[in-house]
Amino acid sequence: MANHKSAKKSIRQIQKRADVNKARKSRVKTYIKKVLEAIASGKNDDARKVLSEVQSEIDRGVTKGIFKKNTASRRISRLAARVKAMAA
Repeated sequence: MANHKSAKKSIRQIQKRADVNKARKSRVKTYIKKVLEAIASGKNDDARKVLSEVQSEIDRGVTKGIFKKNTASRRISRLAARVKAMAA
């Protein structure tokens, strides 16, 4: 356990940041699930609409340090490919 005042404060800050990061990651997962549900149900328009929302959320996660850039682009690419295949 931390004994110094500054160490106790840093523990509080770390916990606060971890909670925010966890919420952001959870939000991205929820959006991804929405896209997958739209693909499964065959709703092309809904899937495209939600895909654009997912892209912005994932990109926001990159700027906030939740995801690495390549991980984000890989996820977006895979989702976009599935939506595009659905339209064909």
